[in-house]
Amino acid sequence: MTTKPRHIHFTAICGVGMAPMAVMLRDAGYHITGSDIATYPPMGEMLREAGIDVQIGFDAKNLEPRPDLVVVGNAVSRNNPEAQAVEALGIEKTSFPAALGRFFLGKGGRSLVVAGTHGKTTTTGMLAHCLATAGANPGYLVGGLVRDLGKLAAAGGGEYFCVEGDEYDTAYFDKGPKFLHYKPSAVILTSVEFDHADIYTDVEHVKSAFRKLAGIVPANGPLIGCVDYPHLLSAIDKAGSYRFVPYGMKSPDGWEPRSIRVGPEGSEFELFWKGRRDTNLRLSLVGSMNALNATAVYGLCRELGIELGAVTEGLATYKGAARRQEIVGEANGFTVVDDFAHHPTAVGLTIAAIRGRFPGRRLWAIFEPRSNTSRRAVFQRAYAEALAGADAVALSAVFRKENDPLKPEEMLSTDTLIADLSARGIPAWTEAGPDEILARLRGELREGDVVLCMSNGAFGGLPRKLLAAAP
Repeated sequence: MTTKPRHIHFTAICGVGMAPMAVMLRDAGYHITGSDIATYPPMGEMLREAGIDVQIGFDAKNLEPRPDLVVVGNAVSRNNPEAQAVEALGIEKTSFPAALGRFFLGKGGRSLVVAGTHGKTTTTGMLAHCLATAGANPGYLVGGLVRDLGKLAAAGGGEYFCVEGDEYDTAYFDKGPKFLHYKPSAVILTSVEFDHADIYTDVEHVKSAFRKLAGIVPANGPLIGCVDYPHLLSAIDKAGSYRFVPYGMKSPDGWEPRSIRVGPEGSEFELFWKGRRDTNLRLSLVGSMNALNATAVYGLCRELGIELGAVTEGLATYKGAARRQEIVGEANGFTVVDDFAHHPTAVGLTIAAIRGRFPGRRLWAIFEPRSNTSRRAVFQRAYAEALAGADAVALSAVFRKENDPLKPEEMLSTDTLIADLSARGIPAWTEAGPDEILARLRGELREGDVVLCMSNGAFGGLPRKLLAAAP
């Protein structure tokens, strides 16, 4: 297609990236239409405020009048009525990642991609906030609401565009990782571990995706990588002509945070470069993972030549993303925290971070095995190790899907997990879902408890229900 598309239709417009991009394209002057099975909040409100009408349900009639281009969401199958109509009518189609690359990353701006198994959302938001603090007016697209930025995405007007790079597949017609469409000039790679067991067979398969990302970083372009993850190092080794900038808790040849101190207002640590002290950084966030996230952002900003006073100010004032160690509130002496953690590494690190923020208080870990990996038995033992960092554990039943492809023996066993935790002296129990957990937990909470809810889904609104039902 050689002409600029004027009418762009979004099939599954309420996706976490689709809706913000639809709004950005409307602001750029395109006529936008869209459809989805429902107008999920907050995406529905965002689209309504932008004046974009959403058709409920998928139907070939939603493509009338005929659009110039259809952006097809990741969750859309080739059997979707609109997908079938697009194919039959020969309408040009593209994926969300490809559209982002085409319209916002290919205009001469410098794409800064944050990728990795853990910490992408927090780190992308942190990077965008630091650049904004420096007056760089960056564009950004983040996979969660960053309180400092106020919205999920913005076109920006400056040189840089910060984008969260997901290794999940792109669309039914493109099974490659999303981040291969993002034209990186620089990359932060936070971690590489096995995840997304529904599309990756093993950790070597996962590593192959990150190897491709490293291979498209321009010659001598910075790749800021965490050396604490052995799979990361083997994934990117000899994968391209990038310039590797290491960081980690044990990184004598790169950036290394040391002497991390945690207080009620956040954390502080010294940052070393190749064994020599470089600066002192303050964060409103806590935990070793957030110290590493900040280290990566600082390291990349140094590579980009961003004014360092603004970077340190941005790191100190960054409040974080929604559902990432988010303190929902306090009532009657107990505190509720909401977090997106679902991989066992993230679960363990989040528990450690919250324990550090609230020392001496009993910590409950409430966990829903909901993601396509956490529902499987592949991390059975790893979850016991991770959850054992809490003082008490409550588990929701493993999330089941309609026409679930998993056999019972392939699924995570909550009974085995409870037995493993009990053998370690950790009180643990399970209930069918969030409402049942709420009813039981109300009778077991006591003043001073901290309740950490972890799920990659809405968890039935449990964190806020807990706060409202304070004993």
